[in-house]
Amino acid sequence: MKQLNKAIAVSCISIAALASNNAKADTVLGGYVGAQVWNMSAEGGFAQNESIASFDFEDETNASFYAAFEHPIPLIPNIKLSRTILDTSGSTVVDSQFTFGGQVYLINADLDTEMDLTTTDYILYYEILDNDLVSIDVGISGKHLEGDIRVSDQNGRSGQESIDTIIPMGYARVQIGLPFTGLSVYAEGSALAIDDDSFTDYQVAITYSFVESLALDMSLQAGYRSTEVDIDDVDDIYADVTFDGVFIGLEFDF
Repeated sequence: MKQLNKAIAVSCISIAALASNNAKADTVLGGYVGAQVWNMSAEGGFAQNESIASFDFEDETNASFYAAFEHPIPLIPNIKLSRTILDTSGSTVVDSQFTFGGQVYLINADLDTEMDLTTTDYILYYEILDNDLVSIDVGISGKHLEGDIRVSDQNGRSGQESIDTIIPMGYARVQIGLPFTGLSVYAEGSALAIDDDSFTDYQVAITYSFVESLALDMSLQAGYRSTEVDIDDVDDIYADVTFDGVFIGLEFDF
């Protein structure tokens, strides 16, 4: 982890120098806020050891909110905050003994689970390129994963575990405009892979700007998002779960 943090620091300094020399920075303070509604499905499972139990999760409608603050000061990164809800529930019949939250469930136990999870991204980024046709942002992110996972069986026994961890990740966003149409496409994501742990979160979308003025721009979004969590022994939890699905959103750029 120390090597990862050192590499991130070196990358951040390099990005800052490149942004200072080559980027077209905003000339005034600005930013954007937005919200998305996500038709999310989940696949995978979790445990308190390497014997992960797979669950059949329900499709859910969850939300994501974000806000970014941008400025013209060289070397100082822009700031973006993003919060995403990953709540879901599911069930399974385990084919081996399963331990979770202090409870031991025997073979063929019929289990239900509720996952109440959120992620909060604290993003520092530089605008490497910023014009009407192409925008490129590069930086680092701290993804705060927190929440509770509960398991219960048909006999009323239940166990619960909580997770609360911050994961350092690389971050990038690319947006390409389609001239004279109000349309653009973008890809945005963050990722980390170290030892047996990996975490990726990316989205791709098409946007349509239907309000453009000196004070405020408004745009609609439609796209696809995927969040993959593969962790070993983080807060005594092992998990390999993918959350994905289509979303629609609204963004205000000021």
